[in-house]
Amino acid sequence: MKRLLSFLILTGIVVFAGFKAGVWWLMDQRLSEARAALSETGVLEERGGISSSLDGRVIVRKARWEDFRLTQPLQLGLVELETGSPVTLLTTLLNPESLPVQWRLSVEQASINLEPTMFRNWVTAAPDEAAQVPLTTLSCAPDPRQQISSGDLMRMGVPDIRGDLVLEQTPGALRLELNTRETGSLELTWPDARLTLGNLNTPAALGPGPVRLTLRDAGLMRRMSAYCARETGLEVSAWAGRGVVALEAGLRARALEASPQLLALYRQWLMEGGELSLSLSPASEMLGLPVRPNQEEGADWEVTYNGAGVPDVFLTPIQQVAPEPPAKALEPVVPPEDPEVEQWYPDTVERAGDWLGHRVRVTLSNDNDVEGRLVSVGERDLEIARTVAGGEVAYPILMRAITQFEVWRRGRPE
Repeated sequence: MKRLLSFLILTGIVVFAGFKAGVWWLMDQRLSEARAALSETGVLEERGGISSSLDGRVIVRKARWEDFRLTQPLQLGLVELETGSPVTLLTTLLNPESLPVQWRLSVEQASINLEPTMFRNWVTAAPDEAAQVPLTTLSCAPDPRQQISSGDLMRMGVPDIRGDLVLEQTPGALRLELNTRETGSLELTWPDARLTLGNLNTPAALGPGPVRLTLRDAGLMRRMSAYCARETGLEVSAWAGRGVVALEAGLRARALEASPQLLALYRQWLMEGGELSLSLSPASEMLGLPVRPNQEEGADWEVTYNGAGVPDVFLTPIQQVAPEPPAKALEPVVPPEDPEVEQWYPDTVERAGDWLGHRVRVTLSNDNDVEGRLVSVGERDLEIARTVAGGEVAYPILMRAITQFEVWRRGRPE
Protein backbone atom coordinates (compact mmCIF):
# COMPACT_ATOMS: atom_id res chain seq x y z
CA MET A 1 0.00 0.00 0.00
CA LYS A 2 2.85 2.35 0.89
CA ARG A 3 4.54 1.57 -2.41
CA LEU A 4 1.32 2.29 -4.33
CA LEU A 5 0.81 5.54 -2.47
CA SER A 6 4.42 6.57 -3.02
CA PHE A 7 4.13 5.64 -6.68
CA LEU A 8 0.97 7.73 -7.08
CA ILE A 9 2.54 10.71 -5.32
CA LEU A 10 5.71 10.44 -7.39
CA THR A 11 3.69 10.07 -10.59
CA GLY A 12 1.62 13.13 -9.67
CA ILE A 13 4.74 15.19 -9.04
CA VAL A 14 6.27 14.09 -12.36
CA VAL A 15 3.04 14.83 -14.25
CA PHE A 16 2.69 18.22 -12.58
CA ALA A 17 6.31 19.14 -13.30
CA GLY A 18 6.01 17.85 -16.86
CA PHE A 19 2.84 19.91 -17.41
CA LYS A 20 4.49 23.04 -16.04
CA ALA A 21 7.64 22.54 -18.10
CA GLY A 22 5.68 21.68 -21.24
CA VAL A 23 3.44 24.75 -20.99
CA TRP A 24 6.43 27.01 -20.33
CA TRP A 25 8.38 25.62 -23.30
CA LEU A 26 5.43 25.72 -25.71
CA MET A 27 4.47 29.24 -24.67
CA ASP A 28 8.06 30.38 -25.08
CA GLN A 29 8.07 28.90 -28.59
CA ARG A 30 4.79 30.65 -29.49
CA LEU A 31 6.15 33.98 -28.21
CA SER A 32 9.30 33.50 -30.28
CA GLU A 33 7.17 32.90 -33.36
CA ALA A 34 5.10 36.00 -32.60
CA ARG A 35 8.26 38.09 -32.19
CA ALA A 36 9.57 36.87 -35.55
CA ALA A 37 6.24 37.53 -37.30
CA LEU A 38 5.99 41.05 -35.86
CA SER A 39 9.66 41.98 -36.22
CA GLU A 40 9.03 44.26 -39.20
CA THR A 41 6.53 46.43 -37.31
CA GLY A 42 7.75 46.33 -33.71
CA VAL A 43 9.37 44.53 -30.80
CA LEU A 44 7.47 42.19 -28.45
CA GLU A 45 9.09 41.54 -25.09
CA GLU A 46 8.20 39.39 -22.07
CA ARG A 47 9.90 40.48 -18.86
CA GLY A 48 7.94 39.00 -15.95
CA GLY A 49 7.99 35.29 -16.70
CA ILE A 50 5.50 32.61 -17.75
CA SER A 51 3.33 30.65 -15.32
CA SER A 52 0.45 28.19 -15.62
CA SER A 53 -2.17 26.35 -13.56
CA LEU A 54 -3.89 22.96 -13.77
CA ASP A 55 -7.25 24.51 -14.59
CA GLY A 56 -6.00 25.28 -18.11
CA ARG A 57 -4.55 28.77 -17.75
CA VAL A 58 -1.24 30.24 -18.88
CA ILE A 59 -0.13 33.70 -17.73
CA VAL A 60 2.49 36.05 -19.16
CA ARG A 61 3.47 38.92 -16.88
CA LYS A 62 4.92 42.33 -17.72
CA ALA A 63 4.85 42.08 -21.50
CA ARG A 64 5.72 45.07 -23.67
CA TRP A 65 4.94 45.95 -27.29
CA GLU A 66 7.05 48.69 -28.90
CA ASP A 67 5.67 49.69 -32.28
CA PHE A 68 8.26 51.28 -34.56
CA ARG A 69 5.69 53.87 -35.68
CA LEU A 70 4.94 55.11 -32.14
CA THR A 71 7.11 57.05 -29.74
CA GLN A 72 5.78 55.25 -26.64
CA PRO A 73 5.51 51.48 -25.94
CA LEU A 74 2.36 49.64 -24.89
CA GLN A 75 2.80 48.05 -21.45
CA LEU A 76 0.82 44.87 -20.66
CA GLY A 77 0.79 44.08 -16.96
CA LEU A 78 -0.76 40.60 -17.27
CA VAL A 79 -1.87 38.50 -20.25
CA GLU A 80 -3.88 35.36 -19.46
CA LEU A 81 -5.17 32.63 -21.77
CA GLU A 82 -7.81 30.32 -20.26
CA THR A 83 -8.92 27.19 -22.11
CA GLY A 84 -10.80 25.26 -19.40
CA SER A 85 -8.57 22.20 -19.04
CA PRO A 86 -4.85 21.34 -19.04
CA VAL A 87 -5.20 19.02 -22.03
CA THR A 88 -6.92 21.72 -24.10
CA LEU A 89 -4.24 24.21 -23.08
CA LEU A 90 -1.42 21.92 -24.21
CA THR A 91 -3.24 21.13 -27.46
CA THR A 92 -3.83 24.82 -28.16
CA LEU A 93 -0.21 25.76 -27.53
CA LEU A 94 0.99 22.83 -29.60
CA ASN A 95 -1.20 23.81 -32.58
CA PRO A 96 -2.49 27.40 -32.23
CA GLU A 97 -4.13 27.35 -35.67
CA SER A 98 -6.94 25.16 -34.30
CA LEU A 99 -8.30 27.17 -31.41
CA PRO A 100 -10.78 25.36 -29.14
CA VAL A 101 -14.50 26.03 -29.24
CA GLN A 102 -14.32 27.91 -25.95
CA TRP A 103 -11.48 30.07 -24.61
CA ARG A 104 -10.84 33.41 -22.97
CA LEU A 105 -7.97 35.89 -23.41
CA SER A 106 -7.69 38.74 -20.92
CA VAL A 107 -5.22 41.62 -20.69
CA GLU A 108 -4.97 43.52 -17.41
CA GLN A 109 -3.16 46.75 -16.54
CA ALA A 110 -2.52 47.72 -20.15
CA SER A 111 -1.23 51.28 -20.54
CA ILE A 112 0.44 53.66 -22.96
CA ASN A 113 1.75 57.09 -22.01
CA LEU A 114 0.80 59.98 -24.28
CA GLU A 115 3.15 62.49 -25.85
CA PRO A 116 2.33 65.61 -27.90
CA THR A 117 3.58 63.73 -30.97
CA MET A 118 2.83 60.01 -30.81
CA PHE A 119 3.92 59.06 -34.36
CA ARG A 120 7.52 58.97 -35.57
CA ASN A 121 8.65 61.65 -38.02
CA TRP A 122 9.03 59.17 -40.87
CA VAL A 123 5.37 58.15 -40.49
CA THR A 124 4.05 61.70 -40.88
CA ALA A 125 6.74 63.04 -43.24
CA ALA A 126 5.02 62.07 -46.49
CA PRO A 127 1.22 62.40 -46.34
CA ASP A 128 -0.83 60.83 -49.10
CA GLU A 129 -2.06 63.79 -51.13
CA ALA A 130 -4.32 61.49 -53.16
CA ALA A 131 -6.12 60.13 -50.11
CA GLN A 132 -9.90 60.36 -50.06
CA VAL A 133 -11.60 63.04 -47.98
CA PRO A 134 -11.82 61.67 -44.39
CA LEU A 135 -15.28 60.61 -43.29
CA THR A 136 -15.05 62.57 -40.04
CA THR A 137 -12.75 65.33 -38.82
CA LEU A 138 -12.61 66.58 -35.25
CA SER A 139 -10.37 69.61 -34.81
CA CYS A 140 -9.28 71.59 -31.76
CA ALA A 141 -7.21 74.08 -33.77
CA PRO A 142 -7.97 77.15 -35.89
CA ASP A 143 -7.49 75.11 -39.06
CA PRO A 144 -10.51 72.73 -39.17
CA ARG A 145 -8.54 70.24 -41.28
CA GLN A 146 -6.11 69.63 -38.43
CA GLN A 147 -7.36 66.56 -36.56
CA ILE A 148 -7.41 66.26 -32.79
CA SER A 149 -4.12 64.86 -31.51
CA SER A 150 -2.60 63.23 -28.46
CA GLY A 151 -1.33 66.66 -27.42
CA ASP A 152 -4.93 67.85 -27.19
CA LEU A 153 -5.80 64.86 -24.99
CA MET A 154 -2.90 65.71 -22.69
CA ARG A 155 -4.08 69.31 -22.37
CA MET A 156 -7.53 67.93 -21.52
CA GLY A 157 -6.00 66.11 -18.53
CA VAL A 158 -5.52 62.65 -20.08
CA PRO A 159 -1.78 61.88 -19.67
CA ASP A 160 -2.11 58.21 -20.61
CA ILE A 161 -4.57 55.53 -21.67
CA ARG A 162 -5.01 52.66 -19.21
CA GLY A 163 -7.46 49.80 -19.23
CA ASP A 164 -8.29 46.10 -19.44
CA LEU A 165 -9.35 43.92 -22.35
CA VAL A 166 -11.27 40.65 -22.50
CA LEU A 167 -11.70 38.56 -25.67
CA GLU A 168 -13.94 35.53 -25.11
CA GLN A 169 -14.92 32.80 -27.55
CA THR A 170 -17.96 30.66 -26.77
CA PRO A 171 -19.85 28.15 -28.93
CA GLY A 172 -22.53 30.77 -29.57
CA ALA A 173 -20.64 34.06 -29.95
CA LEU A 174 -17.42 36.02 -29.88
CA ARG A 175 -17.32 38.78 -27.29
CA LEU A 176 -14.87 41.66 -26.89
CA GLU A 177 -14.84 44.07 -23.97
CA LEU A 178 -12.44 46.98 -23.57
CA ASN A 179 -12.59 49.22 -20.49
CA THR A 180 -10.38 52.28 -20.07
CA ARG A 181 -10.01 54.59 -17.14
CA GLU A 182 -10.83 57.98 -18.67
CA THR A 183 -11.67 57.38 -22.31
CA GLY A 184 -14.70 55.12 -21.99
CA SER A 185 -15.45 51.53 -22.88
CA LEU A 186 -16.35 49.35 -25.84
CA GLU A 187 -18.38 46.13 -25.93
CA LEU A 188 -18.76 43.95 -29.01
CA THR A 189 -20.91 40.84 -29.33
CA TRP A 190 -20.72 38.79 -32.53
CA PRO A 191 -23.23 35.92 -32.61
CA ASP A 192 -22.14 32.67 -34.33
CA ALA A 193 -18.64 34.04 -34.96
CA ARG A 194 -15.57 31.82 -34.72
CA LEU A 195 -12.10 33.36 -34.47
CA THR A 196 -9.13 31.49 -35.93
CA LEU A 197 -5.63 32.52 -36.91
CA GLY A 198 -6.66 32.13 -40.54
CA ASN A 199 -9.44 34.74 -40.45
CA LEU A 200 -7.76 37.07 -37.95
CA ASN A 201 -6.96 39.64 -40.66
CA THR A 202 -10.34 39.31 -42.45
CA PRO A 203 -13.08 40.12 -39.90
CA ALA A 204 -15.86 39.54 -42.46
CA ALA A 205 -14.89 35.84 -42.55
CA LEU A 206 -15.56 35.32 -38.84
CA GLY A 207 -19.31 35.07 -39.25
CA PRO A 208 -22.34 36.55 -40.99
CA GLY A 209 -23.25 38.92 -38.15
CA PRO A 210 -24.83 41.27 -37.35
CA VAL A 211 -22.41 42.55 -34.73
CA ARG A 212 -23.71 44.50 -31.76
CA LEU A 213 -21.37 47.32 -30.72
CA THR A 214 -21.85 49.46 -27.60
CA LEU A 215 -19.77 52.57 -26.90
CA ARG A 216 -19.67 54.46 -23.60
CA ASP A 217 -17.57 57.62 -23.49
CA ALA A 218 -17.28 58.07 -19.66
CA GLY A 219 -17.74 61.82 -20.04
CA LEU A 220 -14.93 62.18 -22.59
CA MET A 221 -17.05 63.87 -25.28
CA ARG A 222 -18.25 66.61 -22.93
CA ARG A 223 -14.67 67.37 -21.93
CA MET A 224 -13.54 67.25 -25.55
CA SER A 225 -16.30 69.51 -26.86
CA ALA A 226 -15.73 72.07 -24.11
CA TYR A 227 -11.95 72.05 -24.65
CA CYS A 228 -12.10 72.21 -28.45
CA ALA A 229 -14.74 74.96 -28.40
CA ARG A 230 -12.51 77.03 -26.14
CA GLU A 231 -9.39 76.45 -28.23
CA THR A 232 -11.15 77.37 -31.49
CA GLY A 233 -13.02 80.34 -30.01
CA LEU A 234 -16.42 78.84 -30.82
CA GLU A 235 -19.49 77.89 -28.84
CA VAL A 236 -19.88 74.17 -28.17
CA SER A 237 -22.85 73.95 -30.54
CA ALA A 238 -20.88 75.76 -33.28
CA TRP A 239 -17.90 73.41 -32.82
CA ALA A 240 -20.20 70.39 -33.06
CA GLY A 241 -21.79 71.94 -36.13
CA ARG A 242 -18.36 72.14 -37.74
CA GLY A 243 -17.93 68.42 -37.09
CA VAL A 244 -21.31 67.73 -38.72
CA VAL A 245 -20.29 69.77 -41.78
CA ALA A 246 -17.10 67.68 -42.03
CA LEU A 247 -19.19 64.47 -41.88
CA GLU A 248 -21.47 65.76 -44.64
CA ALA A 249 -18.43 66.59 -46.79
CA GLY A 250 -16.93 63.14 -46.21
CA LEU A 251 -20.18 61.43 -47.20
CA ARG A 252 -20.63 63.72 -50.21
CA ALA A 253 -17.17 62.69 -51.45
CA ARG A 254 -18.51 59.12 -51.39
CA ALA A 255 -21.71 60.09 -53.26
CA LEU A 256 -23.86 59.71 -50.13
CA GLU A 257 -26.09 61.95 -48.06
CA ALA A 258 -26.97 61.44 -44.39
CA SER A 259 -30.53 61.61 -43.11
CA PRO A 260 -31.36 64.57 -40.82
CA GLN A 261 -31.75 62.18 -37.89
CA LEU A 262 -28.29 60.70 -38.46
CA LEU A 263 -26.74 64.18 -38.48
CA ALA A 264 -28.66 65.13 -35.34
CA LEU A 265 -27.46 61.95 -33.59
CA TYR A 266 -23.86 62.65 -34.53
CA ARG A 267 -24.14 66.24 -33.33
CA GLN A 268 -25.63 65.12 -30.01
CA TRP A 269 -22.86 62.56 -29.51
CA LEU A 270 -20.18 65.20 -30.13
CA MET A 271 -21.66 67.54 -27.53
CA GLU A 272 -22.90 65.13 -24.84
CA GLY A 273 -21.49 61.66 -25.44
CA GLY A 274 -23.25 58.92 -23.48
CA GLU A 275 -24.04 55.33 -24.50
CA LEU A 276 -24.39 54.47 -28.16
CA SER A 277 -25.38 50.98 -29.28
CA LEU A 278 -25.62 49.95 -32.91
CA SER A 279 -25.61 46.94 -35.25
CA LEU A 280 -22.79 46.42 -37.72
CA SER A 281 -22.37 44.17 -40.73
CA PRO A 282 -18.62 43.69 -41.41
CA ALA A 283 -19.24 42.23 -44.86
CA SER A 284 -21.14 45.28 -46.19
CA GLU A 285 -19.48 48.36 -47.66
CA MET A 286 -20.99 50.79 -45.12
CA LEU A 287 -20.76 48.31 -42.20
CA GLY A 288 -24.51 47.78 -42.15
CA LEU A 289 -25.65 51.40 -42.33
CA PRO A 290 -28.69 51.27 -44.68
CA VAL A 291 -28.45 53.07 -48.02
CA ARG A 292 -31.93 53.95 -49.28
CA PRO A 293 -32.46 54.79 -52.95
CA ASN A 294 -35.63 56.53 -51.81
CA GLN A 295 -35.72 58.51 -48.56
CA GLU A 296 -39.27 57.40 -47.82
CA GLU A 297 -38.77 53.64 -48.20
CA GLY A 298 -36.31 51.18 -46.70
CA ALA A 299 -34.90 49.89 -43.45
CA ASP A 300 -33.48 51.96 -40.59
CA TRP A 301 -30.21 51.40 -38.80
CA GLU A 302 -30.64 49.62 -35.46
CA VAL A 303 -29.31 52.35 -33.18
CA THR A 304 -30.06 53.18 -29.54
CA TYR A 305 -28.77 56.28 -27.77
CA ASN A 306 -28.81 56.24 -23.96
CA GLY A 307 -31.25 53.33 -24.05
CA ALA A 308 -33.76 54.90 -26.49
CA GLY A 309 -34.16 53.79 -30.09
CA VAL A 310 -33.32 56.34 -32.80
CA PRO A 311 -35.51 56.09 -35.94
CA ASP A 312 -34.82 57.26 -39.49
CA VAL A 313 -31.05 56.73 -39.44
CA PHE A 314 -29.93 55.96 -43.01
CA LEU A 315 -27.96 57.18 -46.03
CA THR A 316 -29.18 58.20 -49.47
CA PRO A 317 -27.09 57.91 -52.66
CA ILE A 318 -26.58 61.19 -54.53
CA GLN A 319 -25.07 62.18 -57.85
CA GLN A 320 -21.62 63.66 -57.50
CA VAL A 321 -21.06 67.03 -59.11
CA ALA A 322 -17.52 68.06 -59.90
CA PRO A 323 -16.77 71.24 -57.93
CA GLU A 324 -15.98 74.37 -59.92
CA PRO A 325 -12.37 75.44 -59.67
CA PRO A 326 -12.00 78.33 -57.18
CA ALA A 327 -11.27 81.75 -58.60
CA LYS A 328 -7.70 82.89 -58.13
CA ALA A 329 -7.24 85.46 -55.42
CA LEU A 330 -6.12 88.89 -56.54
CA GLU A 331 -2.54 89.80 -55.85
CA PRO A 332 -2.45 91.83 -52.62
CA VAL A 333 -1.42 95.42 -52.96
CA VAL A 334 1.84 95.94 -51.08
CA PRO A 335 1.67 99.27 -49.23
CA PRO A 336 4.77 101.50 -49.19
CA GLU A 337 6.86 100.80 -46.12
CA ASP A 338 7.28 103.58 -43.55
CA PRO A 339 10.09 103.15 -40.98
CA GLU A 340 8.14 105.29 -38.51
CA VAL A 341 5.02 103.09 -38.60
CA GLU A 342 4.60 99.59 -37.15
CA GLN A 343 1.95 97.58 -38.98
CA TRP A 344 1.26 94.32 -40.82
CA TYR A 345 3.50 93.71 -43.83
CA PRO A 346 3.04 90.74 -46.18
CA ASP A 347 5.85 88.27 -46.74
CA THR A 348 6.29 84.81 -48.25
CA VAL A 349 5.87 81.54 -46.33
CA GLU A 350 9.24 80.42 -47.70
CA ARG A 351 10.89 83.22 -45.70
CA ALA A 352 8.98 82.49 -42.48
CA GLY A 353 12.16 81.24 -40.84
CA ASP A 354 13.51 84.82 -40.87
CA TRP A 355 10.77 85.91 -38.45
CA LEU A 356 11.10 83.44 -35.56
CA GLY A 357 9.92 85.03 -32.33
CA HIS A 358 8.04 87.80 -34.15
CA ARG A 359 4.33 88.43 -34.13
CA VAL A 360 2.81 87.03 -37.31
CA ARG A 361 -0.62 86.57 -38.86
CA VAL A 362 -1.57 83.90 -41.39
CA THR A 363 -4.71 83.56 -43.48
CA LEU A 364 -5.79 79.98 -44.13
CA SER A 365 -7.45 78.58 -47.22
CA ASN A 366 -10.77 78.56 -45.34
CA ASP A 367 -10.44 82.37 -44.76
CA ASN A 368 -9.68 81.95 -41.03
CA ASP A 369 -6.96 84.17 -39.55
CA VAL A 370 -4.45 82.94 -36.97
CA GLU A 371 -2.35 85.48 -35.10
CA GLY A 372 0.40 84.89 -32.56
CA ARG A 373 4.14 84.47 -31.98
CA LEU A 374 6.05 82.39 -34.55
CA VAL A 375 7.67 79.58 -32.54
CA SER A 376 9.20 77.25 -35.13
CA VAL A 377 9.32 76.57 -38.87
CA GLY A 378 9.64 73.08 -40.31
CA GLU A 379 9.68 71.60 -43.78
CA ARG A 380 5.90 71.12 -43.94
CA ASP A 381 4.44 73.23 -41.16
CA LEU A 382 5.05 76.08 -38.77
CA GLU A 383 3.97 76.66 -35.17
CA ILE A 384 2.24 79.79 -33.91
CA ALA A 385 1.86 80.30 -30.15
CA ARG A 386 -1.33 81.92 -28.89
CA THR A 387 -2.07 83.12 -25.37
CA VAL A 388 -4.72 80.92 -23.72
CA ALA A 389 -5.79 81.21 -20.06
CA GLY A 390 -2.63 83.03 -19.04
CA GLY A 391 -0.26 80.69 -20.89
CA GLU A 392 0.87 79.95 -24.43
CA VAL A 393 -0.28 77.05 -26.61
CA ALA A 394 1.58 76.39 -29.87
CA TYR A 395 -0.53 75.29 -32.84
CA PRO A 396 1.07 73.54 -35.84
CA ILE A 397 -0.27 74.84 -39.18
CA LEU A 398 0.41 73.18 -42.53
CA MET A 399 2.18 75.52 -44.95
CA ARG A 400 0.03 74.36 -47.83
CA ALA A 401 -3.04 75.63 -45.95
CA ILE A 402 -1.64 79.19 -45.73
CA THR A 403 -2.73 81.67 -48.42
CA GLN A 404 -1.21 84.80 -46.86
CA PHE A 405 1.64 85.37 -44.41
CA GLU A 406 2.11 88.74 -42.63
CA VAL A 407 4.57 90.10 -40.07
CA TRP A 408 3.96 92.89 -37.55
CA ARG A 409 7.03 95.12 -37.86
CA ARG A 410 8.31 98.55 -38.70
CA GLY A 411 8.74 99.40 -42.36
CA ARG A 412 12.07 99.24 -44.05
CA PRO A 413 13.62 102.48 -45.27
CA GLU A 414 13.50 102.94 -49.03
